[in-house]
Amino acid sequence: MNSNTPNTELHDLGLSELSVKLSAGEVSSLELTDHFLARIAAHDNLGAFLAQDADVSRAQAKAADQRLANGERGPLLGIPLAHKDVFVTRDFPTTAGSKMLENYRSPFDATVVNRLGVDQGAGMVTLGKLNCDEFAMGSGNENSAYKPALNPWDHSRIPGGSSGGSAAAVAARLLPAATGTDTGGSIRQPASLCGITGIKPTYGRCSRYGMVAFASSLDQAGPMARSALDCALMLSAMAGPDLDRDSTSLDMPATDYAADLLVQSASGIGNNSLKGLRIGLPRQFFGAGCAPDVLAAVHAALAEYEKLGAKLVDIDLPLTELSIPVYYVIAPAEASSNLSRFDGVRYGHRAAQYSDLTEMYKKSRAEGFGNEAKRRIMIGAYVLSAGYYDAYYLKAQKIRRLIAQDFQSAFAKCDIIAGPVSPTVAWKLGEKSADPVANYLADIYTLSSSLAGLPGMSVPAGFGAHGMPVGLQLIGNYFKEAQLLGAAHQFQLATDWHQRAPQA
Repeated sequence: MNSNTPNTELHDLGLSELSVKLSAGEVSSLELTDHFLARIAAHDNLGAFLAQDADVSRAQAKAADQRLANGERGPLLGIPLAHKDVFVTRDFPTTAGSKMLENYRSPFDATVVNRLGVDQGAGMVTLGKLNCDEFAMGSGNENSAYKPALNPWDHSRIPGGSSGGSAAAVAARLLPAATGTDTGGSIRQPASLCGITGIKPTYGRCSRYGMVAFASSLDQAGPMARSALDCALMLSAMAGPDLDRDSTSLDMPATDYAADLLVQSASGIGNNSLKGLRIGLPRQFFGAGCAPDVLAAVHAALAEYEKLGAKLVDIDLPLTELSIPVYYVIAPAEASSNLSRFDGVRYGHRAAQYSDLTEMYKKSRAEGFGNEAKRRIMIGAYVLSAGYYDAYYLKAQKIRRLIAQDFQSAFAKCDIIAGPVSPTVAWKLGEKSADPVANYLADIYTLSSSLAGLPGMSVPAGFGAHGMPVGLQLIGNYFKEAQLLGAAHQFQLATDWHQRAPQA
C-alpha cells in the first residue's frame, strides 16, 4: 500500500531545499508551479482542493521570478503553497467549506495570505484553496459541504479535520506546504493522521484578520508542512502583530524561528543535543482511552528523546476530561454569534423563494448551513440564552481558567509536555458520522491546550494499525514556539518518519 523509496523529484524536497534551487537558478518559480499544478491534476483524487486557477498561479510565479531576477532572495520566495478555505483571498473564491458562502469572492486578502504572498509578502505562489470541514467544524473533513477529503495513506479513511485538505495535500506531495487553522486541534489532528508536521502557535501570534471566524477566542492560524524546519520558515513569515486589524493580535515582533534550526542542521546531531530538556508526560494522556498502537508509537518516540538527552517527567493535568464539555459550550456559543451574520440579507446564501422576511431567514439558513453547523449554532444559542448563560457559558469560562492554571502548574516541573495527538489512527469514512460525540472525543488530547491558548504541534512519530501514521504532540508554554520547533527538529534529525510518503 505504501511506498517509501527515496528519490529527488521536486515534490520530494522541503522548503529550504527548494529555496536553494530557486536562489541558484536551477529551477524557476514558474517551472516549480507548473510541476505542482501537473502533479495536482494527475493525483488529486483526494478531494483536497476546492478551488484552483492555473492562470492566477502562473502569474504569481512570474512575479516571483521577477523578484528573483531583480536580485531579491528569501527562504520562501517563489515556492508554491495553498490556503485552507477559511482564509479570504481576492484571486480565489472563499467558501469555508459551506454552501452559505458558495462562489463568494473577497475584496481583500487575509493578513496571513498577504504576509506569505507575492505582492507584499514572502513571495509564495498560491495554487488554490483547500478543503475543510464547514466553518472549520469537524474532526474528519466529512462536514465539508462539497466533498470529503481523503487520507492519502488509505483513501477509505478520513484525513482528520478541520484542516483535512491541507494535511492530505501536503502528505500526498501535491504541494510543499499549506496553511491551516486550529480551534480545538484542527492543525495538529489532521497532521498526525496524515503523517506531516503542523504547529498551532500561541493564541494571538498570527493575525485572525480575514480568517472566517468559528470561535474567536480559540481560532489560530498555523503552518502545515513536511518538517519542523519548513513550519519554522512559514511561521516566521506568518506571525507578528496586526494590531490595527485584529484586536487579539499580540504586540510582539516577528521571530526568525528557522535560524537556530538551520544551525542545528549544519552541526548535526549528538546524543546530548537535548540535554537538560524536561518533557512532561501527563498521566491523563496515557490511559485506557488511547489505542495501544498509538501508545506504542508515542513511547518509541519518547525513547528517542531520551537518547537525545531529554528527561521524561510524570505530570498531571487533572481537568483534561473536562476540556470536551467546556470546549463544546464555549466554541458553539462563539460560533452562534459569529455565524448570525449569515442571514441571507447582509451575508451569505439567500433562498430563491419566500413569502416574508421571517421565511427568508429560515429558508436561507436551512439551505446554506450543513447539519454540524446547525447543531453548533443551536447549542451555542441555548447556552447563551437567558436562564442558561450562568449555568453553562459562565461556568465553562471559569473551568477554562482552571485548565490554564493546570498547565502552569505542570510547566513548573517541565519545559515541554508530550503525548499522543489523537487516541486512534485515522478511522474509516462514515464510521463516526452517526455519532457526533464520537467525533468530538477524537480531540480529547488537543482541546485543553487550545482552551489555554498554548502553542502545540504534531510531529510524525511512526505508524500504527493498518499502516496509518501516528503523531507525537508537543505542547509548550506561552510564546515558546521556538523551543517546540527546536525539539521537533532534533527529533527529525534523528528519525525519518517525516520523510515517509504514501504511494501516489
